[in-house]
Amino acid sequence: MPVSDRQTTRRPDWLKVRLPQHGTFRTTRRIVSGNRLHTVCESARCPNIGECWGAGTATFMILGDVCTRGCGFCAVKTGRPDSLDREEPERVAEAVAEMKVRHAVITSVNRDELPDGGASIFAATTRAIRRRSPGVTVELLIPDFLGDREPLDLVLDARPEILNHNVETVPRLYRRVRPQAKYARSLWVLARSKSRGLITKSSLMVGIGEEEEEVYAVLRDLRSVDCDVATIGQYLQPTKRHLPVDRWVPPEEFERYARAAREMGFRHCESGPLVRSSYRAERALPSGGGNPTHDSTGG
Repeated sequence: MPVSDRQTTRRPDWLKVRLPQHGTFRTTRRIVSGNRLHTVCESARCPNIGECWGAGTATFMILGDVCTRGCGFCAVKTGRPDSLDREEPERVAEAVAEMKVRHAVITSVNRDELPDGGASIFAATTRAIRRRSPGVTVELLIPDFLGDREPLDLVLDARPEILNHNVETVPRLYRRVRPQAKYARSLWVLARSKSRGLITKSSLMVGIGEEEEEVYAVLRDLRSVDCDVATIGQYLQPTKRHLPVDRWVPPEEFERYARAAREMGFRHCESGPLVRSSYRAERALPSGGGNPTHDSTGG
């Protein structure tokens, strides 16, 4: 069906979640707030915040909560960021220790105005977590650093267990969805990270205007740079100012993507309506348990 002919109605039942208010959820909120930290769970309005915070996990967002880019899908604020907070890595490490996190996921806004794009803070945060909590594994979800090799290598030298960089959508939609990013540049980030021996991971949204065959093409491109892990989830419009939802992708289509990922050789895939890049992130580790490729159609 042509994209222009598709229409969306109210959110289907498989995308409805409730926000729990039990003790663990409130404890996570207290720790995040008490350490003056940001999480992508809140800033990006993640639908899985109830499940993840209820389980005592969160995806920390470093380098502030204001992004220098204005992507059409993202709920994070755009503008001129504040000055760099050099004490942030230690506060993240303290929160990880207090929450007893076993697999820490760290992401950031884009800080294109910084000479190193914030790479030094990524590296410092990784070191601080390992110093404070030996044995905790670290996953870094990084920006593209404008294709600059030096800051990327600074992050890679910190040796995170998983290096995550999202392609987000199919190349045809980049101008509308990610106008300040480049598809080839994102593949380069993943290829260089893999060349350094890291487990690599990437994510894309569906239901934002792509065709199904284009998703398979992106998966093939990711495998061409030996990407290990893929996550695929439904795009949800955060506000009326953002790009509209093109369609509600049914659970059976997500299952097809997961099967295709398995056949292409991905070591792990989370594919489902409510899946996000850091959803059940620990499963991508070699010791994460479960099947090498996992179909996930739930929260």
